[in-house]
Amino acid sequence: MSETSRAAAGGPLRVRDFRLLLAGAATGQLGAQVTLVALPLVAVLELDAPAFQVGLLTAAETAAFLLVGLPAGALVDRMRKRSLMIRADLVRAVAMASIPAAALAHALTMAQLYVVALVIGVATVFFDVAHQSYLPQILPRDQLVAGNGALETVRSTAQVTGPGVGGGLVQLVGAHLAVVADAIGYLLSALFLLRVKQPEETPEPAAGASLRKEIAEGVRFVFGHPLLRVIALTTGLANLCTAVLMATQTVHLVRVVGLEPGGLGLVLSASAVGGLLGALCAGRLAARLGQARVILLSVLVTGPFALLWPLSGHGLSGAVLFAAGSAVVSFGAVVYNIAQVSFRQGLCPPRLLGRMNATLRFLMWGTLPLGALIGGILAQSYGSRTALAWCAVGILAVPLPLLLSPLRRLRDLPDPQEDAPQHPGPRDEAPHDPRPQDGARAAEETARGNSTADGGERPAPAPTG
Repeated sequence: MSETSRAAAGGPLRVRDFRLLLAGAATGQLGAQVTLVALPLVAVLELDAPAFQVGLLTAAETAAFLLVGLPAGALVDRMRKRSLMIRADLVRAVAMASIPAAALAHALTMAQLYVVALVIGVATVFFDVAHQSYLPQILPRDQLVAGNGALETVRSTAQVTGPGVGGGLVQLVGAHLAVVADAIGYLLSALFLLRVKQPEETPEPAAGASLRKEIAEGVRFVFGHPLLRVIALTTGLANLCTAVLMATQTVHLVRVVGLEPGGLGLVLSASAVGGLLGALCAGRLAARLGQARVILLSVLVTGPFALLWPLSGHGLSGAVLFAAGSAVVSFGAVVYNIAQVSFRQGLCPPRLLGRMNATLRFLMWGTLPLGALIGGILAQSYGSRTALAWCAVGILAVPLPLLLSPLRRLRDLPDPQEDAPQHPGPRDEAPHDPRPQDGARAAEETARGNSTADGGERPAPAPTG
């Protein structure tokens, strides 16, 4: 039985290469979640950085989506995805390992943290675009919702366990040594990817193609599709708010709520429980409500719970309020993310996947450095509680683009053949499968038991794309 037949018969976990991809995602995400706690604490506790510098550190990590986001997609479409992901993992492992090395030599500075964050951000851009473009090579289209759900379950599980582990490691060995876990996670991810056997040829560039033309083709494809446009706008706004939160939460939880590193890790782990539940429920919700309705309702219903963030004060009650708000918002974000990522993967022709994903990442994640700077400035000037209040107001506005779009009248997202852009680019190169299934049908099959997972990306309590 072929790998594709196994996926169709028993779900994506029957496919060996997908299991290896999943294992690599698990190790890489667990290490990244440890660093989510440890890296800001290196700045706050060991270098005594003010709130603005912590925000600048978050901005440096996400600035790569603006700097190389668009060309990354065109370059990924020219390369073999697996070898590119392996190289990105190795670069990230070396960059993270440089932090404890410098700290042990008493030479660690904020400047180095900025450089490490920027290098990791660039490598992550290429890894993530390649990863989202590689999944459709391993799984048939009608299994993409289930595959993304399994990846999201792994990510959410890492979000639950990683911060607690990170906080404990910081308490035991110090923040600078705790980031070693991230370097090890990236190395293990590279080793799992090395074992993937899916054959992959180097894509042949189109005759007369240039980097600029290929980037433009990906941009035209995204802007030529009305639902992709509204998804980009919605997720970009959500990520702007998420970056404000990420730049502010460590300062708030340590200096206002009064948590030690171990307590900080536990709060972030508790917050991530909502994301894990969202990953487990996403497929069933999409089958019951419709994939289009799930995209809208997931952010409309859960967004108001962001108001609990600025209400969190000193002590245990403040920690509980913060964790509860994050858990509910994370639930909605993960359900939203699985639905929209699966839809766009099934919509796009294979030859454009890298550019489509990179264009959307540029639009969606390009707001992250801006949000991080805004969060740092607000927290520095008016306090972390004010920054979190503005963040919550932004989260409440996230559903507005969806409510003003044709999506509010749909139950299911349209079939790719029926709702394709009029001019996505040349049609005579590598045409896509003429029998695609949209994400809603895949979700229905998942709910009937055709897959072992129900419902994939960067940790955040809001949509990330």
